[in-house]
Amino acid sequence: MTVDAHHHVWDLSIRDQDWIPELSPIRRDFTLADLEPEARAAGVGRTVLVQTITVPEETPEFLALAASHDLIAGVVGWTDLARPDITDELARLRELPGGQYLKGIRHQVQGEPDPDWLLRPDVRRGLAAVAEAGLVYDLIVLPHQLPACTKTAASLPELTFVLDHLAKPPIASRGLAPWSGDLRTLAALPNTTAKLSGLLTEADPTTSTTADLRPYTETALEAFGPARVMFGSDWPVCTERATYGEVLDMAGELTAGLSAAEHTEVFEGTAARVYGL
Repeated sequence: MTVDAHHHVWDLSIRDQDWIPELSPIRRDFTLADLEPEARAAGVGRTVLVQTITVPEETPEFLALAASHDLIAGVVGWTDLARPDITDELARLRELPGGQYLKGIRHQVQGEPDPDWLLRPDVRRGLAAVAEAGLVYDLIVLPHQLPACTKTAASLPELTFVLDHLAKPPIASRGLAPWSGDLRTLAALPNTTAKLSGLLTEADPTTSTTADLRPYTETALEAFGPARVMFGSDWPVCTERATYGEVLDMAGELTAGLSAAEHTEVFEGTAARVYGL
């Protein structure tokens, strides 16, 4: 049964998603009730719900949502890694209703002006606390931040890092270097994994086809191996370009060369193992 390792939900009546452009078609509510029939129809039986904005209220809401819906098997939430009481805060989140569904932490590093933000001492201390809590850390970064990801992962071998969206490679311009080399360097570390997610968003919306994504997915599969790669829909962001079912079909086409066992890893095993679903 397929695991979708990366999706979101939001309700604009609860709080704004200020990262969404005013005229974007995704500037509306997207709820689990919207996702569930599409996911079930596509053969997806478990999902990982991922944070969207850096506010402390969102993670408890997501944990409660997971506790009340059997589709959500895990939550990647947010908390301020630099807070001095990070260990206590992670413990508090685990004690909330649905706290057992907290599987990882994420921060929008892609929006940090400092390319070495991950290497700050206070951030590193927070990441060490994430590891001590038995959680993983999702990396949402841009290609130029990959070297800092590698240094950070190398310094914290006890923490599993999950690279979201393959660090958003320059698919629209069909560029591979230096992204591909930096990705391989990160993948050489055994405590790193990656998601085949969000790639369609990085492609040219007018001319790109599934074939344009292939060099990037093949690079990731070669670098990490199928046992360290997982599928994520990036719903509802993906709906700007394709339906939920179409995204899953594209992922299937891009991984058609894998063996049956490798395919199972990408679409179920890796996510289940890494997130402890």
